[in-house]
Amino acid sequence: MTTAAPETRDVNGPTPNLKRVMGPKLLLLFIVGDILGAGVYAVTGQMAGVVGGIVWLPFLVAFIVATLTALSYLELVTKYPQAAGAALYTHKAFGIHFVTFLVAFAVICSGITSASTSANVLAQNLTQGLVVNGWIDAEPSTATITIIALAFMVLLALINLRGVGESVKFNVLLTLVEVTALAIVIGVGFYAMAQGDADFSRVTTFENPEGKGIFLAVTAATSIAFFAMVGFEDSVNMVEETKDPERIFPRTMITGLGIAVIIYMLVAISVVSVLTSDQIASASEGRALLEVVRVGAPDFPIDKVFPFLAVFAVANTSLINMLMASRLLYGLAHQDVLPRTLGKVSPNRRSPYVGVIFSTVLALALIVYVANRAEDDIVVNLASVTALLLLGVFTIVNIACLVLRRDGRESRFRSPGVTPAVAAVLCAFLVGPWVDRDGIVYEIAAGLLAVGIVLWLFTWLTNRGVRAQKTGFRDIDHLEE
Repeated sequence: MTTAAPETRDVNGPTPNLKRVMGPKLLLLFIVGDILGAGVYAVTGQMAGVVGGIVWLPFLVAFIVATLTALSYLELVTKYPQAAGAALYTHKAFGIHFVTFLVAFAVICSGITSASTSANVLAQNLTQGLVVNGWIDAEPSTATITIIALAFMVLLALINLRGVGESVKFNVLLTLVEVTALAIVIGVGFYAMAQGDADFSRVTTFENPEGKGIFLAVTAATSIAFFAMVGFEDSVNMVEETKDPERIFPRTMITGLGIAVIIYMLVAISVVSVLTSDQIASASEGRALLEVVRVGAPDFPIDKVFPFLAVFAVANTSLINMLMASRLLYGLAHQDVLPRTLGKVSPNRRSPYVGVIFSTVLALALIVYVANRAEDDIVVNLASVTALLLLGVFTIVNIACLVLRRDGRESRFRSPGVTPAVAAVLCAFLVGPWVDRDGIVYEIAAGLLAVGIVLWLFTWLTNRGVRAQKTGFRDIDHLEE
């Protein structure tokens, strides 16, 4: 029998617990909506430029790596059903404050970076829809797009402050629209094939303009595709707001991953069947799917509607990532990894309002930074940074899963055999420098980790004065009861 998480207590008195509002259907929509986000819009065209028509293969490989890692997450979340996710598992396995903080910081940064980038993509799609429909005459300025992105992030914060029930209901609407948009791409692709206007044989064609072999090319494309597959781990940070998580999480997460990879592979087949290599290369960043709709169904004005559907898809990614970031901040605050002020919950709405505000401020700052770096391939580079950080986190989580099998605590789900070890090796391989990434990706990731180290030192120095009464992570054992 699942017991509700106990009421925690901070320096200002008792803090209300998060409200359990998510059943299996809402959780499935949450997972599917998170995975089917901005990633498929941002990276499909670039992946096709790396491997040609077999763009579906990197999606499949990324799915295998993600699923193996998801099995480790399921074993751990049914053993430790608390909101802190990877940070909690890292601490339980290794007990090193510094390592735990870096893992937590990497996850928070990946969520906020993804959400901020998605907000910019949303603003671009929105304005593109206005241009295509003739509602505005010229392409908007960078400043206009930035203002729209900032306003959207503020709107998300207001939704999150209302509580997870409202946020998840909004997620249901966005997920349904999101699936509809991808269904249009798939439908247009197969319609074009039926009309003889597409070349299905291209799905078995390997092309790499730099002359790389298929193994290195697929590896590079898989590292890009992994950005589109991440999202399943966000649901772990919603565990304290899920009903009977030990029972429903395993089946729901695997089902969500399966649905996502099928849709992705069908989208990839539609892209390479309808568009030639030159058309894919000429499509601007994030516009490969819109180009499929325009070329594959010229007799239907779908291209006038599709940008707005893409807006909903990208909005969903931002919403879920900001939900994850605020819940992770909440979980870490109650482990004394971050100041406990970040763990405060609204007594009326039962939402972690300080975490919501803090993560939103970080996201706003990042959006402004992205706007000032417009000369770089921002979307692709930040997507690669997000994937790189999470692959590093997943490597540690898979190792932690093996270590924690010796703690004597039972789990309602167990990853088969040496699966966590295989997943750890695959994730570590995709982190390595042999994967073809731009140097700026490693520079940004290193810079973020450097910021994390500075914050860790600040937190450690701040807590020194109360070490006699508080020890690091003192709430972890309490949260497990």
